[in-house]
Amino acid sequence: MSDATPSTPALPEKPKRSRTGWFVGIGIAVVAVIVAVVLVVVNLTGSGAATAKTVTVKIGTTEASSPYWGVLKKAAAKEGIDIQTVNFRDYTQANPALADGQLDLNLFQHLQFLANYDVQAKQDLVPVGSTLVVPLPLYSTKHKSLQDIPQGGTIAIPNDATNQARALLVLQKAGLLKLKNGGNTLATPADIDASASTVTVIPVAAEQTAPALGSADGAIINNNFALTAGIDPKSALFQDDPKSKTAEPYINAFVARAKDKDNATYQKIVKLYHSKAVTDSVLAESKNTAVIVDRSGSDLTGILDGLKKTIRAAQ
Repeated sequence: MSDATPSTPALPEKPKRSRTGWFVGIGIAVVAVIVAVVLVVVNLTGSGAATAKTVTVKIGTTEASSPYWGVLKKAAAKEGIDIQTVNFRDYTQANPALADGQLDLNLFQHLQFLANYDVQAKQDLVPVGSTLVVPLPLYSTKHKSLQDIPQGGTIAIPNDATNQARALLVLQKAGLLKLKNGGNTLATPADIDASASTVTVIPVAAEQTAPALGSADGAIINNNFALTAGIDPKSALFQDDPKSKTAEPYINAFVARAKDKDNATYQKIVKLYHSKAVTDSVLAESKNTAVIVDRSGSDLTGILDGLKKTIRAAQ
């Protein structure tokens, strides 16, 4: 055993700050900040892996400048849908463009018009959702009432098959002409009982019905052409009832190719159309003449099939 007096142990040397460790610490802090930022972004936009890409949907129409399209496009954009409208000058172009794959949807026609196209063109375009029914009015700049229209007066009507038949039915309901056997949705001027009618009709292109007011005693004018011409819907002398059962053939609809009838994106667009913001815009634009109709694609297809059956039976 040593008798040496034990010395006070030396304190360990204070460690020197490592320059390498300092840089590592900064690196860890930076990574932490980046991770935090990423988490915030992910929370705001959804999982980075699950973030959906924008889907572009081309829709054909004859009224792309209508204000409601802007409202619908804005609502769709929030859902990741980029709606691109393709405008057509008349009613005869949008269905062939859809059938050929140039469009994804179109929105310009009622079911009777679609049925006539499908049968004649041997196509199977289908309605995927309804929009509205618009009354078909009779206007005049020469007369203030139906009673003022003289015997032998002339009325301009649209010359496309479906709107022409509807126009004839409107004039019959107004008491200005009579159709043989009461007429139907396939009626033509050849079905007019001239001896029992007070007016004759002048079929013209639908877009020419408003200009025809200058020379005819009256004209049956589709709502969009009437509004474009600055005609006040309240000035109509007569119109059909958009809420009646007989108005079903004239329900307007989004239309797609048959293979796309259950497309989820298209169904979302239909749903967005029926949002308050869009329908308010539609009604304001029509000056509250339109009647919003919310019917399913399958319901509309049932009506369409019945119309096509009638058309084929008449061939």
